[in-house]
Amino acid sequence: MTERIRIGVVGCGAVAQIQHLPNLAFLRDEFDVIAVCDLSATLARSAAQEYGVDNWHTDLDAFLAEPLTAVLLCQSDPKVDVAMRVLESGRHLFIEKPVAFVADDVDRMAAAAQAAAVVAQAGYMKVYDPAFRLVEREVDGMRDLRFVQVNHLHTDNRHHLTNFRLRAADDLPASARDDLGARRRADCERALGVVSEDVRSAFFHLAGSMIHDLYGLRHLFGPPDRVASTEIWNGGLGITTVLSWDGGPRCAATWVELERIRHFRETLEVYGANRGVILSYPTGFSRGILSKVTVRGVDDEGQPFEQRSGIDWESPFVTELRHFHACITENETCRTPLAEARHDVQLVVDIALAAPSI
Repeated sequence: MTERIRIGVVGCGAVAQIQHLPNLAFLRDEFDVIAVCDLSATLARSAAQEYGVDNWHTDLDAFLAEPLTAVLLCQSDPKVDVAMRVLESGRHLFIEKPVAFVADDVDRMAAAAQAAAVVAQAGYMKVYDPAFRLVEREVDGMRDLRFVQVNHLHTDNRHHLTNFRLRAADDLPASARDDLGARRRADCERALGVVSEDVRSAFFHLAGSMIHDLYGLRHLFGPPDRVASTEIWNGGLGITTVLSWDGGPRCAATWVELERIRHFRETLEVYGANRGVILSYPTGFSRGILSKVTVRGVDDEGQPFEQRSGIDWESPFVTELRHFHACITENETCRTPLAEARHDVQLVVDIALAAPSI
C-alpha cells in the first residue's frame, strides 16, 4: 500500500492554485494535504476551502506546529528564510524556483537539509517533462555537437492567468509588499553589488523565468565553463547570452518580454554534425498542453528526414511530485536536488555580471 505523506503548502498564489494544489489533490493516494499557509488570510482560507484542507494559517510558527512530514514552498521570493525554518524543523522540502538569488544561500539550505537527513528537491519541472527526457536520449546519441540555441519569448503572465479562476491577495498590507521588495533588492545587491536598474531587472527575469532554460542546459551538458558574452537591452526586458563548454558546444540563449503581445514561445535546439532536435515547451501556466519534439537529420542513405516524437500525457508538475514522494518513501535518488541548484543560481549571477553596462 502506498504511504501517504502529510504535506503542507506555503504560498497560495497563482502557481499553487493553477498547478500544485490541484495536482496534490489528484495525487491523493500519495499526499495528504493537512495545512496551507499564506500571509494573505484570503488566499490561505480560500485554498483550504477549495481543496478540503482542515487547517489554514497566516503564521509560519502555527503552520510548522502541524504534524507535517513535508512542505511544498512556493511563496513569493525570496524563500530562503522560510526554507531554513522548514529544514531545521526536520521536514522534507520541495522548493519552487528560483530557490534563491545568492549561491551561498543555497549552500546554507543544502547544509541544513543534510544535517536534518531530509529530502530537499528543487521545483525544476521542465526536466521531468517526458519531452525533455526524449531530448536527453537524442543528445546522448549525437556525434560532434555543434550548436545549441534557446529562444524564450515571454508575455505578461496576466495573459495566461485570465484563463483561470484565481483568488487575489487583496488583504496584504502595503508594509508586507514593501518588505518583500526590500529583501529582493538586498539579495540582488548581495549577489551583484551595485548595478544599474536595467541589470537588476534582467537579473530577476533570469532567476525567475529563464532559469528553466539554464537548468535544462545543465542537465544536458553540465554547468557551462564560462559566460562568453551577455547583452541586456530594453530596460532589462531583453537578454542574450552566449554560454561556452570547453571541448563542447556553445549556446546562444535569448529571453525577451513581449509585454502586450499574447504569445509565448520557449524552444531548445541542439545540433550535431548530421542530426538536430528541437524542443518546444508550453507555458508553465497551462494544463493539458504537451511539449513537442522534432528531430531533423540525414538517414543512412543520405536522405533528409523530419519526425515528430510522441509524448507521454502526464504533466511534468505531477511527475516531479511523484518523484518527491518516491525520494521520501523509497530513497530514490533526487533528480533535482537543491544542492545542485547552486550551479544555476551562480550562473544567473555570472550572466548578469557579464553585461557591458556593469
